[in-house]
Amino acid sequence: MTDYKIMVNRQRKWMLYLLAIAVAGWGFSDYETIFAGLLLGQAIGFFNLYLIQKKIDVVGEKAANNQTAKSFGTLSRFAGAALLVVVVLRFPEYFHLIAAIVGLMTPYIVIMIDFIIHHKETTTTKRGE
Repeated sequence: MTDYKIMVNRQRKWMLYLLAIAVAGWGFSDYETIFAGLLLGQAIGFFNLYLIQKKIDVVGEKAANNQTAKSFGTLSRFAGAALLVVVVLRFPEYFHLIAAIVGLMTPYIVIMIDFIIHHKETTTTKRGE
């Protein structure tokens, strides 16, 4: 398995953990609207993460074969974010807007934290060497 596939699996696993935490918070706390917004945002963010990982895989394969590739699917990810905002604004009694936006940004935070942790694991040089 390549390093990219390992990284993708690790990021998806962390997103599933965070989704499970949001479901538990929605089911067992008094802050149902906040956790429902967080859950909806994380679900759409997880779908966006899946889309961008698949597009990166396709672009990498096309680059390896010296072919041109299409875009990274920015329009579909923006459409997912727009759908999130429309649903949250249509049903404000069920979803919290700020929590939904934080949930939508969660995959990017997971990607950054995963990069920092993986970078620290792979670089073991000491200062001054």
